[in-house]
Amino acid sequence: MTAQNLVPLRAAHSAPVAFGAGAAIGVLGGMIGLGGAEFRLPLLISLFGFAALSAVILNKAMSLVVVLTALPARLAAMPAADVAARWPVAVNLLAGSLLGAWAGASWAVRMRSATLYKVLAILMVFMAAALVLTHATTLGTLELPLWAQVPVGVVAGFGIGVVAAIMGVAGGELLIPTIVLLFGESIKTAGSLSLLVSLPTMLVAFTRYSRDGSFAVLGANRRFALVLAAGSVAGAILGGLLLGVFSDAVLIPVLAVILLVSAVKLARHD
Repeated sequence: MTAQNLVPLRAAHSAPVAFGAGAAIGVLGGMIGLGGAEFRLPLLISLFGFAALSAVILNKAMSLVVVLTALPARLAAMPAADVAARWPVAVNLLAGSLLGAWAGASWAVRMRSATLYKVLAILMVFMAAALVLTHATTLGTLELPLWAQVPVGVVAGFGIGVVAAIMGVAGGELLIPTIVLLFGESIKTAGSLSLLVSLPTMLVAFTRYSRDGSFAVLGANRRFALVLAAGSVAGAILGGLLLGVFSDAVLIPVLAVILLVSAVKLARHD
């Protein structure tokens, strides 16, 4: 990774702008029960001028902070024993997601920048579809037999790990519907299990990114990352308090359009 990719392509932005941007993204995500990383990534590229890979790594770092903040609150809202009783679900998905995270991070650091922008654009469209599927429809259960459920879970976990690593997201927007559809868990239980799967999956991606110079973007932009992360956490908490205030019938289409517009901009990014 070259030195020019370690710093923003535009002039450095002030701490209030970074905090405010992080907070706005956090609120958006928090209102639908997510961390907002899928919205933060295009902002890092379009507003703050980071190159694709730098933006992915910064986004991953901030996603990790948001997940670590949300995990205690989520587990407090649901008895730990209830979550622990469903450990086979987490293990099943982790068997694929850990491998997927390593593979996804490996592919990201090897991609040409122009290719990575296009891949991110495609994944943004995929995220918009997942958002609508999860929040605008009623999810049932596939009711697969155990002999089919386990390998499907591994494959699904692998795909989610790849997407999470390449985009720098926690993957909850994909994990939650997968857990509901494949394992028949409630949305509330799926939310807690998704955090347990996301955390080790993100750590594996971080480990892979740390093996070469691409990880240096965090050190080169430490203050910016800390301020944006603080804003993201504050916004996510506020968004969580606003959960249900706005109708999903209004909120979800708006957020999906934001993702699609971001996808178009990334696809055209020079």
